[in-house]
Amino acid sequence: MRRSLATMHPARILVTAFAAVILLGAALLVLPQSSQDGGATGLVTALFTSTSAVCVTGLVVVDTGTYWSGFGEGVILALIQVGGFGIMTMASLLALLVSGRLRLRMQLTAAAETKSFGIGEVRRVLLGVAGTTLAVELAVGAWLALRFRYAYDRSIADAAYSGIFHAVSAFNNAGFGLHPDSLTPYAGDPWVTLPVALAVILGGLGFPVLLELLRHRTRRRVTGRRNWTLHTRMTLFTTVALLATGTVFTCLLEWTNPGTLGQFAWDGKLLNGFFHSAMSRTAGFNTVDVGAMHASTLLMTCTLMFIGGGSAGTAGGIKVTTFAVLAAAIVAEVRGEPNSSVMGRRLAPHVLRQALTVALLAVGLVIGATLALLKVSPAPMEAVLFEAVSAFGTVGLSTGITAGFPVSGQLVLILLMFVGRLGPITLVSALALRERTRRYQLPEERPVIG
Repeated sequence: MRRSLATMHPARILVTAFAAVILLGAALLVLPQSSQDGGATGLVTALFTSTSAVCVTGLVVVDTGTYWSGFGEGVILALIQVGGFGIMTMASLLALLVSGRLRLRMQLTAAAETKSFGIGEVRRVLLGVAGTTLAVELAVGAWLALRFRYAYDRSIADAAYSGIFHAVSAFNNAGFGLHPDSLTPYAGDPWVTLPVALAVILGGLGFPVLLELLRHRTRRRVTGRRNWTLHTRMTLFTTVALLATGTVFTCLLEWTNPGTLGQFAWDGKLLNGFFHSAMSRTAGFNTVDVGAMHASTLLMTCTLMFIGGGSAGTAGGIKVTTFAVLAAAIVAEVRGEPNSSVMGRRLAPHVLRQALTVALLAVGLVIGATLALLKVSPAPMEAVLFEAVSAFGTVGLSTGITAGFPVSGQLVLILLMFVGRLGPITLVSALALRERTRRYQLPEERPVIG
């Protein structure tokens, strides 16, 4: 067994580890102690909830706060933390804390999970990931606990528990809440919604970006100006652009909708428009009824959910860097330039191939899943597509049809969440038997395009 693990590709170890934790979580949630009524939970319900927690999605078929007991909620919270932190990242950190060193195989596996740029950086990355996660979750949790305690007159224990639960769920981009209507009761409270949005954005940036921002390690150009790496600049610029675009379009499309933003004053409209835009980046909290949104807003939200957040973070989707690379390729092709460039740097050809592979695999998976869900659900196409994109992007936003799917539809969503968390490239490389290197070049020929 040990020899088999030692020779296994790191990506395959990740897939196996995630699947094992999901099954373990489902086994715990099936127990009578996990439900409030003391009855055994159905296997598919437990498996769906466990997958949604480990894959930090937030889609649910039963209400978290009313169906699960304290033990069940604790299991879900632990699964969220493990899934967000990364199975192999956590295993590597535990090995580091116990032995004070990391073996080469463990370093390679951790590098695959954290997307660190070199094996020598893994130790520093792991410690940084742990410290950043703990600091953000404790800070946001304490703030929310104080707000719940003094603004909503909740008991100290209830406020502390609710604050920590929502902070962990937010930073890990899980979207699990303890209220049946998510954060709708706090739609007009920026002291609750903005800290949650901040935690979601920080978790969605990706650990390499967060650690670089915290370390302030920059490269100085000849002019003496400090400069971040290309990955960090691309992630930050695209994230800000998508947040602003999502806020503007949400406000424009829903400004007069009485079921969503129409019920608020102008400042409440802006606040909840921004919150929806931030949550569309793979966190499933909502302060307005998503099911009451216009079809145009749902389509715009699908676009944001499909793009997702930063690489090596708690967000899903195809990632903002993938989107930026594809946009750069389009711009280069329109201009007739032979190479794609971003922010003064030329992109390597294999980067574009990887971006195309991820995007096309994701499109194919979402379309196939949507067709399968349409066959088993009478819901309208825009709602089913929204559900499929939300599951693949590990977002958790829903129009309210998740629990209405039959078992076959829920199994499709489970598969989407699993693949969306690990990423198409990781899953495909994990299933590949071996890497193949072509030792010759085929004759070149150019087909007609368009």
